[in-house]
Amino acid sequence: MGSHLPDVAYQLGQGLLLTIAMAVLAFTGALVAGVAVAVLRISPVAPLRTFGAAYVGLFRNVPLLVLLVLSVFGLPDLGLLYPLFATVTTAMALYWSAFVGEVVRSGVRSVPRGQAEAARALGLGFGACLRWVILPQAIRPMVQPLGSIFIGCALSTSLAAAVGVAELTGQAEFVTLRYDDPITTFALATVVYVAITLTSGLIAGRIERRLAVAR
Repeated sequence: MGSHLPDVAYQLGQGLLLTIAMAVLAFTGALVAGVAVAVLRISPVAPLRTFGAAYVGLFRNVPLLVLLVLSVFGLPDLGLLYPLFATVTTAMALYWSAFVGEVVRSGVRSVPRGQAEAARALGLGFGACLRWVILPQAIRPMVQPLGSIFIGCALSTSLAAAVGVAELTGQAEFVTLRYDDPITTFALATVVYVAITLTSGLIAGRIERRLAVAR
């Protein structure tokens, strides 16, 4: 492996870039969709609450790998052709949005009911009350759970290797087949995943502390 180390490092580096891009894009999509799902879950309109609950129930009870396989191999059968990276990232965003939605909903529920009642007494509607009163107060308790979801999202990118995406795990598999040294290759990949996890946790903790100071 020693003589091939530069090539191995390059291949794993390429996989790492794809892993980070996939994790960031999937989490961003999950955050946007998750907030929308949370709004549906707490909506005063019963059909919207039902739809939000069904969405969460569906995506939280389907294994991500199954969702990836259905998306990558099922959509073309329906005549829907999309780039592999976009298909996998979108599927991951939909999956994790259900978890984000529950975190946001819990954060909103943590705000004292009197805050919403006071906002309504001032004439604020449901949307304005959420935007200007509830969500700003709900952000801090959501930081650590959202950080955990980002970590889960980053680690779950490894499943994309099963459907042909050459992210970090996919590149590790390629290097293993090429140089026949799985222990060293996957040990390096493990170190990278641990670094991603620890860095994400530190960033989430720092954001939470800054919000605490701001309050």
